[in-house]
Amino acid sequence: MKNFTIYLVVLIFLFVSKVFGQETFESKAKKIANQIEKVTKEEKEKLKEEVEAVNVQLSEGKITQEQADKRKKELAEARAVIIEEKVTLAQNELNDLVQQKVDGKLKEQDSTKKGKIVIYWNKNDWNNKKTKDSIRGEKRTTSQFVFAAGLNSAMVDGKLQDSNYDFIGSHFYEWGLTFNSRILKDNNLLHAKYGLSLMYNNLRPTDNRSFVVNGDQTNLVTNPINLKESRFRNVYLVAPVHLEFDFSKDGHSNGKTYYRTHKGFRAGFGGYAGINVKSKQILKFEDNDYKTTQKTKGDYNVNNFIYGLSSYVGYKEISLYLKYDLNPLFKNNAVDENNVSLGIRFDFN
Repeated sequence: MKNFTIYLVVLIFLFVSKVFGQETFESKAKKIANQIEKVTKEEKEKLKEEVEAVNVQLSEGKITQEQADKRKKELAEARAVIIEEKVTLAQNELNDLVQQKVDGKLKEQDSTKKGKIVIYWNKNDWNNKKTKDSIRGEKRTTSQFVFAAGLNSAMVDGKLQDSNYDFIGSHFYEWGLTFNSRILKDNNLLHAKYGLSLMYNNLRPTDNRSFVVNGDQTNLVTNPINLKESRFRNVYLVAPVHLEFDFSKDGHSNGKTYYRTHKGFRAGFGGYAGINVKSKQILKFEDNDYKTTQKTKGDYNVNNFIYGLSSYVGYKEISLYLKYDLNPLFKNNAVDENNVSLGIRFDFN
């Protein structure tokens, strides 16, 4: 909904012989102005009560922050429609009054003797502090659901370990929630992007091998059983942080500019840090003509913490996504292997 701004200027001409008529005109114009002010005040109070009810639901955990923000926006827009309808009726009444007064029968008077009524209303004043600098549309801070998937492997001294792991068969998955805050008030280029994600990194060893723990070492060993599948999975809870460059074009409405995100080319550079939630090895094989799946959970000497670098480049909600662990997968192995992932990322605004 566009900002609804009304500027009404009423010229009051003072004639000694028409003082009574002048007073009647002023009183009617003032009555209409008071009516408009009353409508906006009442609807603002109602909106305040509705927003407070949403805050109560949020504090009680009945709805999420994203649901609360969406509901507040819907309530503000609904009240805006009500006010626009009521104010339009009052505006028409005032227009009729002005037309009766200045129907080409009055001469222009000294500007010092003019009466002036200015009425202004902006529905964005009712939104939370984050939305005060927007004309309409997006808030300064928005939220996105993130999903990413792609290929996963490990690197040693900058070399991809494609002989140890099936690069095409090893996958990673990530999903989470991020917040995107415009850094500069009057410029849409730079954004701080931060949130919380679950990362699933899978490695599929080659040549019928699986991981075996030997003291503080975790080694790839040829399995005596013919494996149909060998997969090593690590799950992490991480907090990613990126500096995002958003080249979305600004929107325009009524001669004013408002900012949009995820409407053009984007690029983000940053990193992540978190903890290992679970490590598990999955082996599938046939035992006496029975198909068997063996799942073994343990620490496998995997580092409890994870941190790394990540970046993405894309258009609108889709990006090419690259992430690299700076710390090795295993704590004390003789050879440090660092996880690396390449895939597609979706940021649903």
